[in-house]
Amino acid sequence: MLQAPAILSQKTFDAHRVRADFPLLSGTMQGKPLVYLDNAATTQKPNSVIETIRLYYESLNANIHRGVYQLSQGATDAYEGAREKVRRFLNAGDSGEIIYTRGTTEGINLVAHSWGRSILKPGDEVIITAMEHHSNIVPWQMVCQATGARLRVVPINDNGELMLADFAGMLGGRTKIVSMVHCSNSLGTVNPVKQLVGLARQCGAVTIVDGAQWVAHHPTDVRDIGCDFYALSGHKLFGPTGIGILYGRRELLDAMPPYQGGGDMISSVTFEKTSWNELPYKFEAGTPNIE
Repeated sequence: MLQAPAILSQKTFDAHRVRADFPLLSGTMQGKPLVYLDNAATTQKPNSVIETIRLYYESLNANIHRGVYQLSQGATDAYEGAREKVRRFLNAGDSGEIIYTRGTTEGINLVAHSWGRSILKPGDEVIITAMEHHSNIVPWQMVCQATGARLRVVPINDNGELMLADFAGMLGGRTKIVSMVHCSNSLGTVNPVKQLVGLARQCGAVTIVDGAQWVAHHPTDVRDIGCDFYALSGHKLFGPTGIGILYGRRELLDAMPPYQGGGDMISSVTFEKTSWNELPYKFEAGTPNIE
């Protein structure tokens, strides 16, 4: 019999040992009460979240969408039930517009590489703001480099506010994509996204909103905002890491090519041709973070 690695030993999982090795888990840090203020990076998890994850692995651990036995059906029902809760949370039109991702970063990359690469041409323009997180800068740099499009950046003033006149002045016939943060992770600035989206749509641009820092604090209605895409992360919303949401309008998601291949994103496969699954599964390749 193979010996388990030391990291998987019972000693490692002993509750008292964990609390001794990681004082953070006991509610103290260096002998003082712990006050955690880093929610912009990630949130601590409520017991209800931790217990639900534990119960899934103890009582419902099975793959989804591909088993006819009771355990798999139960996991699938719970998984899709969570999708419907997210739809209501964002007020999306239907659950097919709710794509599971690994987080905000993957959601933005999905749009950039699936939609952006398919529609951008030399001379087209992508507009972002000077207060964006790296995950809303680098994907657009990559896509612009690949397509010949130009990346433009809306400046901010000394108060950390977006310069709205400059934003409006940048919009035009060449503007194809506008991607903006709802609430800045570094400045705390809350952008008037509904107004910005409205201006962008007047020139026919597709709009993406990074909602990672916003959704934990205020109600979010994607249909009221009017955006085409809205991305968020679970781990900044008191959920686990490795899970996120991309909301997208059905007309655009239907028109976009898949981002990754394999698993649930296919309807049928032959060596000559593959047909894609319906929404939202077209964009959910492989076994997801079910828990």
